[in-house]
Parts: sequence; structure tokens; C-alpha cells
Amino acid sequence: MRPQPEVPSAVAPVDVEQAGAALVEHYPRLVRLGYLVLPPSIGRSRRVLTAHSLAQRSLPLGRRAALAADDAIPLPRRPADGAAVDPGYAHVRQRVLRTALEAGRPLRRLAWPRRSQLPPLLPLVWGLRLFPHSGGAGELALEQALSALSGPARAAHVLRGLEGLRDGEVRRVLAAAGVADPRAALVEADAVAAPYALLDSTEFDPCSLQARPPDLLRRHRHVRAALAGVAALLVCGALLGLPGNGWGRDMTSAPLYARNPAAERALEPAALRRVPPAYWLRSSRTDFTAWPTRGDRTDDTRLLRRALAVWARPGRAVRSSTTPATPVGPPMGSPQLLYAGEVGRTAVVLFYDGLRVVRYAEARDADPAEGAALDFARVDSADAASAGALVVTRGAGTVRYLTAPWVRRASVRDLLVPGRAARPLHRDRDGVTDALPVPAADGGCRTWSTVEVREGASTRLLTDLGELAPARLTSGPPTAPHDVSGRAERESWARTACLLTAMRSRGVRSVNSWPYARQWLPEGNGSAQWLCTRAETWRGTGSRVLAQFQAPSAQSAAGGAVPPGAVAARAENSPACGVRAPRVLAGVLWKSHGGRWYVLAAGSTEFASLTTSGGVAGRARGHLLAVPARAGDRARLNGVLADGSRVGALR
Repeated sequence: MRPQPEVPSAVAPVDVEQAGAALVEHYPRLVRLGYLVLPPSIGRSRRVLTAHSLAQRSLPLGRRAALAADDAIPLPRRPADGAAVDPGYAHVRQRVLRTALEAGRPLRRLAWPRRSQLPPLLPLVWGLRLFPHSGGAGELALEQALSALSGPARAAHVLRGLEGLRDGEVRRVLAAAGVADPRAALVEADAVAAPYALLDSTEFDPCSLQARPPDLLRRHRHVRAALAGVAALLVCGALLGLPGNGWGRDMTSAPLYARNPAAERALEPAALRRVPPAYWLRSSRTDFTAWPTRGDRTDDTRLLRRALAVWARPGRAVRSSTTPATPVGPPMGSPQLLYAGEVGRTAVVLFYDGLRVVRYAEARDADPAEGAALDFARVDSADAASAGALVVTRGAGTVRYLTAPWVRRASVRDLLVPGRAARPLHRDRDGVTDALPVPAADGGCRTWSTVEVREGASTRLLTDLGELAPARLTSGPPTAPHDVSGRAERESWARTACLLTAMRSRGVRSVNSWPYARQWLPEGNGSAQWLCTRAETWRGTGSRVLAQFQAPSAQSAAGGAVPPGAVAARAENSPACGVRAPRVLAGVLWKSHGGRWYVLAAGSTEFASLTTSGGVAGRARGHLLAVPARAGDRARLNGVLADGSRVGALR
């Protein structure tokens, strides 16, 4: 059944009956050829129907006519073994090849689409999804290799393996099919190492199919929605036919959202606020309002219109996420366009309306079957320190950022390994970074990747806590926090990072870690450090406070990771460790290397004395306390400030 090799020469007329006979005889091979050349990105079910459609449309229109110059089919020569090659088969194969290559080309906004680039009208299958039988690991590897090639390179590989043509004949066939550089296609096809025999596998046989139902629940929903839409149209038609303006004379409420002029203006892509690239250099504010409009699809009106419409009226197929206390309503006037572009296989649009950052994401080919994602994050009162980056995409355990225009350099630092230097983080011309791992994405805490951004004279540390706006990490007392710098502060953060998992998806704006006390341990066990870690939110409420006890730890000589500190106390919506109450008191039950137990406590320097009661009684002047105890003892801790007021422990 394999056609013989051929060497083209002149152009010859083709009889439609001769081509029809060749099509019937070689129909399975022609459909297989079209299926292999079509891009795998369109989906297996659509590839099957498109391959059959291309083969069925490959017959010439006239009864017997010379082909046009762009449809020239080389006359087949007699091969060395003397077997003749059917010119009718060469003709239909050439038409299948050309239309399959046309179907793989992307649609252009200013060009009229060709018929092969549109979904096939025939054959038509309703209510079923058809696709070939699955093959083995070899077929899967070949499918992945072919998907990485361009359309001409796939055609070259298929002509070599399926049709058995030599390279010179492949170049002539590709040139006749409209390929600009057949030699480059052959060179690219050389990268496929799979044997040609796999092309005959049932994995690539669109004539031997299996059937499965589509998404039945979605189909039922669509039917119900269509019926509801028809009923709504009938009702609206009846209302519009009433005397007057059709909505009633005494109606005091405004029209529907979609008919409100201000709302319609907010959904118009042309009304989006766009910021020029150099505006941030002269802006009086350094926040999201100074971000320039960036991305390679900022002029894609259809993408922007879809994003605005989904923001205003998200459907059931939209996956949505919201930081706590963030409004999810439609845009309040025309928002600012921060970014619109393609990142990997996703088209992303970022908006800012003064209160929120809204992220819209869809599949790059706008396939409605894959739905869309809509994320809201509250970012009011942002400044240069908190507007340094935004999350643009999330993948399987990875995240990419869009950095502010004033970020001069970006690096990646593993927070758990303080002795390791930061490595550079590549950004494209729009400021989108390469993908980096999400901290503790697998539930463990073996690494914690943070982004270190250089902004003028400042170097800030940002970490992903599962939201659009990364959280800024700082150190120092609550009244004067500063960016993390120096080996000592990085070492204290190395033992604090894994505790940040308790602060994910809570709208955290910044996290400050304050080493408020250092205590020498009994029995010469070294010195421990007490820290208070406070997470501030964008909304003001919902703050979280953790008091840590960091006992001495033998860090590896190679600068490896250190164990996290122990949480001595925690509180929510507490002013402790904040600007309003810059003090903290906490205690732990600790066991020495000698096996004896102690109640240890430490407060900030405002405390004049500490006392314990309950299971363990003790008192100490100053802000440090160490009292012998027994395993399982429970003590009540209190402190007295220098002004005489009593303050309890954090809880």
C-alpha cells in the first residue's frame, strides 16, 4: 500500500475521475498523513474531523483541467524498479498536504482566514468525541516530538517515513505545497529520533476510532441556558412592546448593568487607562499608578474585552480567587491596564482600579473549554516598597512575577540557606521573570525561594504567600522595620521562613521579624534568641503574631539549612509587636542537654520584672526569666512594665 518514490518534473493535467479513484483507494493513508501534519494543539477530536475533511476536499473542481500555478503537481517519473506512480494520488496527496499546512498557521487579525483554518463543516459529529486508539510509550514520545516541530518539519518527517520519499523529492513536494524553506524543514525534522515504523501505529490512525461522550453536565447546562435565554428574549420582547419606553413610567431604579452608560464605558477596551513607559520617572507617586502598560497583547481588543466582561460578570466556568475582605464587583470606572501578554501557554491581563489588582488568565488560544481564571487582590495604600512586583502566572509548583519599572535587578535567594549567595533572576523586556519554585509547594519546607529586588539604593526581599501581591520581608523593631540585610538577619529569617505557611492566602502585605531578646540558657547550654514575627494585612485587620524561641543550632559547615524555631505563642488581631504596642512577652518549657526542665521566658526591654504562677512559681527582675520545672508543668506568665502596669503573655 506504500506509494513508490517519485521524482517530479513538469506539470500535468489531472482527471477528476483518476483523482477520485486514487482518493478512494488510498483514503486511510491520506487521512493519516493529514492527521500527522496537523498541529497537535487543536486537540485529538478536532484533528480527526479536520483530517477527514481535508482528504474529502482534495478532489479537483473541474472534470479535466490543468492545475493553477500555485496548485502545481509534479509529473511522477518512473522509478528505478519500473513501477509507475499514480498522478491522481500525487495530486490528492499534494492538496491534503497544502491544506494541512494552512490549517496549522495562526490566524491573523488583518487577514481573512482560509477555509482549512476554520473548524470543519463536514464530516459533522454531534454528541460524541472521536479519537484514535492509544498507543504505547514510543507513540507518546513521537507525538511529543512532533508537537515541538513546525508544520513544514512535521510534513517533512511524515513524507520521509510514511511516504518513503527521499530528501530531494521531499524538498520538491514541500516547495509545491507552499513551504518557503524546504531545506530548513528537513534539518528541523532530523531532530526526531523515533523510528518511522511508529507512523503506522493505531495511535495515528484516524480511521480506526473510539468514541466517548462530551461533558454531559456542561451540555445539559448549555441546553438549560439556551432555553432560559429564549424565554428571556420572549419576555423582553413583550416588555419592549408595552406603551411608553418599555420599562414602565414609574421605574425608579437604574437600568440593568449592561445598559448603564457608565458601566458600558468601564467595559470598553478603548477607555482603559494606559501609562506611558517613562511616566514613573516623573510621577509624584511611586506605586501601581506609575506602572507603565506592558505586554505584547496590549492592543488585542478581543482579549481585553473578554477580560473586562469576565471581571464584570464571571460565569460558572471561571475559576476565581480573592484575598480576604476584597470586593469582587465590576470595575469602578475605567481601570488602569498594567499588563496584557502571553506567558508560556497562558494569556494574562492585569488591571488596577485604585483599590484592587485584578488578574485575568485564559488559554493562549482562547479555548473556552479550558475556562478562565480571575483573581482579586486588595492593594490600597501601596507604596514603592509594596508595589515592587505582582504574580503574573502560576504553574505546577512555580510562579512568575511582573516587576515594577524601577526594579534595576532581580535575584533569587533561598531563605533557608543564609550562607548561600543570591543567584540572578532573568527577566524579559517587559519585566516578567523566569519561573521559580513556590515556597513549600509540596507541603514540606526544604527550600524557600524569595525574590530579592534592587530598587535604587534599597534591596528588598519578597516572598510568595499564595496571592497576587508578594509579601515584603523586614527585620527590626516595630517602630522602625527595615529591609533584611546582613548575615545575622538572614540567619534569623532562615529559622522563621517555614512558619510563614500559616500566613498563606490571608492578604498579607508585609512580615516583620523582630529579635526582641537574647537569653543565656541554664547549665551553659549557650544562648537562645527570642523573636516576634508579625504579619500585617492590606485591609488592616486579620494580623497574625508569632513569638519564637530559637535555641542554639549547629548549622552545617557548608552553609546548609537550619531547623525552624519553636512557636512559643501566637495571636490574631493583636496589637503586640506592632506600632501601637511595640512589646511582647512569651515563655516555653525547655529541656537542657543534661535532661533537666526549665520554664524560660523573655519580654521586650520595656518589662521591669517577670513572674510565673500556677504549676511553676518564680520571679525575676528584668525582662528574662529561667525557673526549674518538671516535664508537663504548666505555668501562668505575667510581667510588669517600667511604669508599673501589668501585661500578660502573648496568647
